[in-house]
Amino acid sequence: MILTSQCNPRGSGDSPMAQALDQYFSEQFRAEEPGGAVLLISGDSVIFSKGYGLANMTTKEPVTTNTLFNLGSISKTFVANSIVLLHEQGKLSLDDSIFRYFPTFKNKSIAQQVKIKHLLTHTSGLPDIRNVAADTSFYLTAKDPENWAPVMMADSLLFEPGSEFEYSNPAFNGLALIVEQASGVKWQKFVEDNIFRPSHMEASTITDGAHPTEGVSHGYVKNKGEWVEDDYGEEPTFAAAGNGGVWSSVEELAKYEKALQTGTFIPLERVEDSRTAKRFDNWKGTRPFDANWSWFSPQVYDGVMQPFIGWSWFVGRTADGSKIVGHTGTQGGFIANYVSIPQKKVLIVILCNSPRDVYALTDKLLEILDIDN
Repeated sequence: MILTSQCNPRGSGDSPMAQALDQYFSEQFRAEEPGGAVLLISGDSVIFSKGYGLANMTTKEPVTTNTLFNLGSISKTFVANSIVLLHEQGKLSLDDSIFRYFPTFKNKSIAQQVKIKHLLTHTSGLPDIRNVAADTSFYLTAKDPENWAPVMMADSLLFEPGSEFEYSNPAFNGLALIVEQASGVKWQKFVEDNIFRPSHMEASTITDGAHPTEGVSHGYVKNKGEWVEDDYGEEPTFAAAGNGGVWSSVEELAKYEKALQTGTFIPLERVEDSRTAKRFDNWKGTRPFDANWSWFSPQVYDGVMQPFIGWSWFVGRTADGSKIVGHTGTQGGFIANYVSIPQKKVLIVILCNSPRDVYALTDKLLEILDIDN
């Protein structure tokens, strides 16, 4: 995967494919509204890369391929990679119980059962008992510790750790705090020093309290026909960064994928392992899971849903058996999708600052590439 510092805004050589994609996305994003940025890489070529719409409705700043968007839950992959890196450095083990890091859990038995690997795979069984609706003003500024604290008050588990899947945002607030304990530095700094810097992601940043009002796009939702801002300061839990605090661009995320595929900050065998679905010995997989995107569809055999998540990465297969991995992200007015097919050297990144059907947009790009997912 070879990337130039500035992608041609209409793809490689203004090809017919790039022109067709430009026409399609121009119809999806109106120039005077919040928009998005799209990147498609196949093999060693940037097939398509362009921004649409506005990054800021007040200043009318346009979206470009360098515009920073909040990544929502794609941020979880950076936290997970930090955990894997610390494991590689011998500073923690994925089999550590979280009691080692959080000895003040109300129910110590719970903390002793749940391991780091369970947090990484959303199989901890820990309930999300944050009462956000009842205390919206508090959660507008609550950071990782405040979002994790209610979980430590749980008196029971939803299921035995490792046996079922239940998506958990607080789990990654907890993992971010484990990164801090194991590394001895703020987790944001650990990511900056150990992932951003070696990957040459110079512009990417991470929320740590109030986020700058300049230098990043703003998220918007429609209210009574008008676009209104919905990000930090308007959306509860936005300040909790471990589950959704990374800000990046489509071009910077292309550097991220390149760094992963070349073993730049984590050895290649660890990258492959992190992108392999985990099945624990007690896995039951009987809880229902509704996938909203067609590139990822959990397989069910004899009533048992097969494992479909690695160390934070969702894992599936294309029709020809190629591994497809990725993560989506939704927070406030932001919605994003990141899909990689490593064997084919295909990367799709779609970042939006208003509600869009990123799943359908992803399917369109896969269709253009003639990949039957």
